[in-house]
Amino acid sequence: MPRPIVLVVDDTPINVELLKRILMKDGIDVITAESGADALNIVSLTPPDLILLDMMMPDISGIEVCQRLQANDSTRHIPVIFVTAQSSHETRLEGLEVGAVDYITKPIDLKETRARVQTQLRLVAINREMMEIQHRLDEARRTATIGAMTQGLAHNLNNLLGVALGYIDLIHSHSDQPERVKKNAQQAEIAVQRIIDLIRLLGTLVSKSRPPLVRCALGELLRMATTRFHAAYTPAPAVVIENALGDILIETHREMFEETLIKLLVNAWEAYGDKPAADRTIWIRTTLKDKLDGRTIEITIEDAGLGISETVIDTLYEPFVSTKATVGAGMGLTVARHAMRTLGGSLNLSSRVGGGTVAAITHPVESKRNRTPATRTS
Repeated sequence: MPRPIVLVVDDTPINVELLKRILMKDGIDVITAESGADALNIVSLTPPDLILLDMMMPDISGIEVCQRLQANDSTRHIPVIFVTAQSSHETRLEGLEVGAVDYITKPIDLKETRARVQTQLRLVAINREMMEIQHRLDEARRTATIGAMTQGLAHNLNNLLGVALGYIDLIHSHSDQPERVKKNAQQAEIAVQRIIDLIRLLGTLVSKSRPPLVRCALGELLRMATTRFHAAYTPAPAVVIENALGDILIETHREMFEETLIKLLVNAWEAYGDKPAADRTIWIRTTLKDKLDGRTIEITIEDAGLGISETVIDTLYEPFVSTKATVGAGMGLTVARHAMRTLGGSLNLSSRVGGGTVAAITHPVESKRNRTPATRTS
């Protein structure tokens, strides 16, 4: 992954050197300019990821530099953080009106500067990921699965990015209130993580090739998926594993298989609504089935929660269909079913007798022509 590039523009050499040292400690490549004219020339030759721009300069002011950057289609996407000794409300508004994304006030606070720069660089990285995803979507638009979710994906990503930026604005507005800053930062981090999760989910759907398979013990796969699930939910609900097949070996893609199990465990956990963790028992059961085309394992994940809503039962596997109010929800089952089909299996949900839901996934053990007795490890 290439190192981010930041352009520092200030007509005072000591300020340039200070900012350069701060940023280089964080693994950032820094280029510098001591005038607005030099800055515009550098940007035209080597567009940076971010610009720290002094507002008051003798030749071309920071305001004018920012205006010129915004007027050019090839540079308007570059975020600009103004560096200024003026902290009045009017000055801030002036900078924001010409396109700046943030402010750093002099004298420069090292921790604040690093935090603001890192925030903007993360947003730049997210935007690039979104552009890459959009490019891949455009290439795969002819396939029904990707075409069906393009609009929903863009809507969810835009909403999540808006949420993240909203909390970042609140952090700036209440920078003198540590508890509010901490709370807003946590919420922004959650939104950014959901963006990352959506991008990762899409990556599994875009791939058309069958992933490389390795021989894995079923029992170990179930234990690892459950361990990862428990790590994400504390206090975690009880997961009862009734694995009649022990450590039978299957050829699968470990990460894809475990991620599918985790998604179904999360669905089962959420199906209990507001119940406490102690009352959210989830059962995992395994069976071996003989079919004309070979042996197949069936794994069921069961809960005694609210069950499948009639409002979504007919569209359960469509992308972005969800009963959740959370922004960014609704791709889990789509991705899980796609993953199992890629591995030669299936995923189906049904209502559980007595209430709740049963998610059943199947996975081949071996093909008919390569059939051998089922293997177990002790």
